[in-house]
Amino acid sequence: MHFSSKTNYAFTLVELLVVIAIIGLLASVTVVAVNGARAKARDAKRHTDIKALQTALQQYYEDNGQYPLSGGSVRLDDWSASSDSSWNVLQTALAPYMARLPTDPTQVPYGTSTWAGAGAHLYSYYSGDMFAPCGDRQWYQLVYFLEIPKGPDPGGKACKNGVTVFRYGGTGANTAIKTLTYFNK
Repeated sequence: MHFSSKTNYAFTLVELLVVIAIIGLLASVTVVAVNGARAKARDAKRHTDIKALQTALQQYYEDNGQYPLSGGSVRLDDWSASSDSSWNVLQTALAPYMARLPTDPTQVPYGTSTWAGAGAHLYSYYSGDMFAPCGDRQWYQLVYFLEIPKGPDPGGKACKNGVTVFRYGGTGANTAIKTLTYFNK
């Protein structure tokens, strides 16, 4: 008779399940961290886009003495929104100052969202004579949406001495909607 001293080494089913569970947990933590980093990157791009748009608007003002009319019409309450064709009208006005107007990184296709929609991600611009005492097109408002609410909505008055405050993001400590108002006079 011959006895072998060889021993079989193998993983038990329980050990395999524990290893799979640990790998699954690590993968889910990684996905959450990556998604958070992506949202922060998109929000950073939004801030950069708005700054670039503000620069182009200021250059337009310096050459024309007023900001471009929003909405592409003479209606008092027309906004230009990156989710519809009114953005093309603003693009035409700002073409000498900006090759292409930015759009939100997660924006839905044209015509499927409005700037006031819940969860809408787009850029909106207004300048007109809705508040004539302020000076026709001597001011503008930009509204944009963040994925990660951070800081209050700065808001702004339609006129430097005006009473009406526009704060589309509300008055909370951390808001996702940001309203920027700029006056030139």
